[in-house]
Amino acid sequence: MDPRGSVAIADPGTAVPPATGRLRIFTWHVHGSYLLSLSHVPHDFYLPVAPGPPPGYQGRAGPFPWPPNVHEVAVADVPRTRFDCVLYQSRTHYVEDRFRILSPAQRRLPRIYLEHDPPREHPTDQRHVVDDPDALLVHVTPFNALMWDAGRTPVRVIEHGVPSPGVRSTGELPRGIAVVNDLPSRGRRVGADLFLRFRERVPLDLIGMGSEAVGGLGEVPHDRLPRFIARYRFLCNPIRYTSLGLAVIEAMLIGLPVVGLATTEMATAVRDGVGGYVDTDPDALVERMRELLADPARARRLGEGARRIAETRFSIRRFVGDWVDAFATVTGRRMPAGALGAVRP
Repeated sequence: MDPRGSVAIADPGTAVPPATGRLRIFTWHVHGSYLLSLSHVPHDFYLPVAPGPPPGYQGRAGPFPWPPNVHEVAVADVPRTRFDCVLYQSRTHYVEDRFRILSPAQRRLPRIYLEHDPPREHPTDQRHVVDDPDALLVHVTPFNALMWDAGRTPVRVIEHGVPSPGVRSTGELPRGIAVVNDLPSRGRRVGADLFLRFRERVPLDLIGMGSEAVGGLGEVPHDRLPRFIARYRFLCNPIRYTSLGLAVIEAMLIGLPVVGLATTEMATAVRDGVGGYVDTDPDALVERMRELLADPARARRLGEGARRIAETRFSIRRFVGDWVDAFATVTGRRMPAGALGAVRP
């Protein structure tokens, strides 16, 4: 057994693992912010690296403080590397890449598919790409789990977990802020038209990749984002249909009230009148944003409500505990007692 608890074996797909210990988990770099939260789980994560790189093969790239339990492995070395579990995060990696880069034994390993998004082709009748009673399908919101047809695959929900940003809202800037990557190119689904309508009636700034194309401020590095948005009076989330964005949770954690559409998981994450305002009427949202601009005290009160909700529902310790249990479910390997006591805040 190596120092991290993995058994030295020639065929990892057929070995019987020990009952406890750290796992060696192979996955792809799909969403950097989510992967950073996942790295709080006390296992070791291995990311493939390839020239180019194609999507998912950038390893430890990006403006993130990767901890030492996140490793890179060259694609050519993947079939010869010992893993205990494979975590899929995209259709392409599941349908195509696993047959291209994983050995037959590795494809038989315990496996989880982490689905980041709600169904796109049909909101209620789309079958998920995974149809495997021996796998586990993990959704990031209850809404997503409700809408996908998972067929024979076991399902569980692990809601987002976000580390404390260590910043509190000041709200001194009488403007709203929206945080959406590639808003111009992604169009109506992420509310490009709504943002432009809102901005005509309420002072709003936009940050995120590609935002300069519509007069936005560009991308703000991940480590500077909490302090940057803390100056604003509220977060405006114009997105019609996607999973609950980490930017929304990060804003709630620093005490920013959130104003957005009462669709997908936003309808439950942002309690109307408690942590911000949600509605399906864009005109009503404009009036709520105007009220927050005119009433800083109300914005502070709602921001505190948002922070309390986020600290309870989206805590990093709860997130880590849920993932530890999911990995234990598929591998049969439990963490030693007390292992969660050292989770990074």
